[in-house]
Amino acid sequence: MASFDIVIIGGGSAGYVAAIRCAQLGFSTACVDEYLGKDGGFALGGTCVNAGCVSSKALLDSSSKYHRLKYRLANHGISVEGVGLDLHQMVSRKDNIVRNLAQNIESQFKKHNVSWYKGHGSLVDPIHIKITPPEGMGPEETIKGSNIILATGSSPNDLPTVKVDGNKILDSAHALDFQEVPKRLGIIGSGVIGVELGSVWKRLGSEVVLLEAMDKFLSFTDEEIAAYAHGTFTSQGLEIHMNARVISAKANDRLVSVNYEDDDGHHTLEVDKLLVAVGRRPHTEGLNLDDIGVLTDEAGDILVDAHCRTNVPHIYAIGDVVRGPMLAHKGSEEGIMVAERLAGAQTSVNYDAIPWVIYTSPEIAWVGETEKELKAGAREYKIGRFSLKSNIRALAMDDHEGMVKLISDKQTDEILGVHIIAPTASELVAEAVVAMEYNASAEDIARIVHAHPTLAESIREAALAIDGRSIHG
Repeated sequence: MASFDIVIIGGGSAGYVAAIRCAQLGFSTACVDEYLGKDGGFALGGTCVNAGCVSSKALLDSSSKYHRLKYRLANHGISVEGVGLDLHQMVSRKDNIVRNLAQNIESQFKKHNVSWYKGHGSLVDPIHIKITPPEGMGPEETIKGSNIILATGSSPNDLPTVKVDGNKILDSAHALDFQEVPKRLGIIGSGVIGVELGSVWKRLGSEVVLLEAMDKFLSFTDEEIAAYAHGTFTSQGLEIHMNARVISAKANDRLVSVNYEDDDGHHTLEVDKLLVAVGRRPHTEGLNLDDIGVLTDEAGDILVDAHCRTNVPHIYAIGDVVRGPMLAHKGSEEGIMVAERLAGAQTSVNYDAIPWVIYTSPEIAWVGETEKELKAGAREYKIGRFSLKSNIRALAMDDHEGMVKLISDKQTDEILGVHIIAPTASELVAEAVVAMEYNASAEDIARIVHAHPTLAESIREAALAIDGRSIHG
């Protein structure tokens, strides 16, 4: 029986990063992963690389280029005739990116001597892991780990009244591989996955309708930013229905009929494809957690302390299977933290400074607390706002939809939250994350020289606006 210092179950963003860092630190390391790629073979990288973050961003970028070429370049004096869409090539490009990234992870495993075991991993006891490949893809075996890290990720949530069939009624992975652009696409859920994939197919020509059961759009974001986004996305042509509770969905050879209720009564929506995007849940099925005594909460999250230790000695859990946001970078950082703590370091993750991003157009990104959260905590604060309509670079780019909202403590001026809706907000937010890691004040940002003209100046202008000193706002 093979024996290792550390065995990681799961080869996604949390698991493969943990495996590489463990190996770098000199531990004998194995990673057990069961993910099957689009071609039916084993593939490292989990959902993020193979059917999530990477895939959707590739299609978002391609669809954005197509939409800009077809509709937005005339104002720049650029005329293009006969713009065509080769969806097969667009999806093939996405698949090539995914394949290359998965192969790169495999190369990193070989470089660092990480042993890759292919199949479903389950706990036999606190130190033994049984590996069961799919039928016909290898023998069952058992390995031993002095320490075990659980990193099995998450799965799409189901709706009891809507059955995903992979043909007409789809989950997020299916919606990355359409063979043709649906004339009419229905999406249940207007969270991150819903608005991102809705944006992809709207740009490519679909009529997109989102049905959201909650009464607030993007309720997990700052309310002011969410309201701005709602107006922007609506103006782009996304049809968003709030308080829309889906009762049933039935598919035939041509269409999907969706029955739902909202404040105005009962409605029937007919679409060519229906995407179910109602969040994700921890994927812990088949790990045998109950038999081993690893505790979980009502939501299915594995219970861990601040350093991702479970209640069972030498068993850790990271990423989407534990508390906190289901973000790839959060899981990766937890993997690094656990690896380094096993090596004797005192590494930790600052959960108060984890950036969030929604890759729409404009992008939405934020770090820290929202205004609503600060009000609930009775904390006094100040706000600085700056519109991109006053940013020279944004005007030059003809991409000036958006704003920056910076919140600081009323007494100390420490930055408490930064909320951005803007082009490349995913990149702009990094400045705010660094600032908050160092407990910076709004005045610190206001005093830093920013290159001109840049979008990043908007963050400085928002910091200046805290005290009514914005130059261009």
